[in-house]
Amino acid sequence: MRRIVALALVAAALFVPSRVAAGPNGRPVALVVAELSNEVFAVSLGPHGGHVLKTVHLDDPLMVATALVGPAVVVDPHGTVTLLAWHSLRRLKVFRGFRVPEVAAISPRGRYAYVADGGSGLLVVIDLQQRRIVGHVFVGLQAHHLDFSPDGRRLWVSLGETATTIVRLDTSSLRHPRVVGRIHPRLTAHGIEFAPDGRTVWVSSSAAHFVTVFSAATGKPLREIAAGKGPQEIAFSGPRALVTSGYGSSLETVSWRTYGRHGSVAMPYGSFNLATLGGKVVTSSVLNGYVTELRAGTLERMWTTKLAPSTRYVAISIWPR
Repeated sequence: MRRIVALALVAAALFVPSRVAAGPNGRPVALVVAELSNEVFAVSLGPHGGHVLKTVHLDDPLMVATALVGPAVVVDPHGTVTLLAWHSLRRLKVFRGFRVPEVAAISPRGRYAYVADGGSGLLVVIDLQQRRIVGHVFVGLQAHHLDFSPDGRRLWVSLGETATTIVRLDTSSLRHPRVVGRIHPRLTAHGIEFAPDGRTVWVSSSAAHFVTVFSAATGKPLREIAAGKGPQEIAFSGPRALVTSGYGSSLETVSWRTYGRHGSVAMPYGSFNLATLGGKVVTSSVLNGYVTELRAGTLERMWTTKLAPSTRYVAISIWPR
């Protein structure tokens, strides 16, 4: 009986709501993938951050996704998806049999991970609590960037890094997603991100100096927002949308409600990827391995450190102090 109770407490701790995890007893940590050196780093955040807390070596990690509290999902494009334990980074399980998985997204409550397998065209659903695959749906070959609406009832996925098609899904049943429509944007699509109110979806394109805002309900384009050279990734922090330009070495900020421009700041060359939590912004450079933390409100740089020759995706987790 004691063992059963203990296991239940561990499971509950892994999946507590984000508002509990972000309390005063937690500390934010950036998980950063260093593809060329086959490592995933856990890096401290804050005014004196930038220090490596833990490192795990994997075969060929490309991308990492995580809820604030719970296991991290690491994608290897050669066909595996690995679950790493919360704050210990111990391997929990390795899923094999994917063709070319490249991107994963965690559902808003942290229970499920969706993995886009570009080689098979499937979105694969992993139950993170049960540690098993529980569903899948065919969306199209080259399935890549994807994002959930804040309520978890919708998901958009682009078919390729320079996609001519975006697939819209109903995810009101997270184990049983279904395709409800397709969009063919005027310009090729790259990054996809729902706005915090869930009413619009922001889509970047490497073929333009702007991002396009779409209606989440209808899929119709609403507005084009000026951004840096070939904007790549989009994230939100408070009232601001943040857009990276790795080739333009900049980070742009715009109001996602009024579309007014707040400004930009110079970044290390190749800073394509980013993650946000509260007022924290973390970027990583694919081309030179620098990781940077900024304050979202002022774009003040808190620190920059070089972790590896190349750093790919970054995600933020909350660890115990």
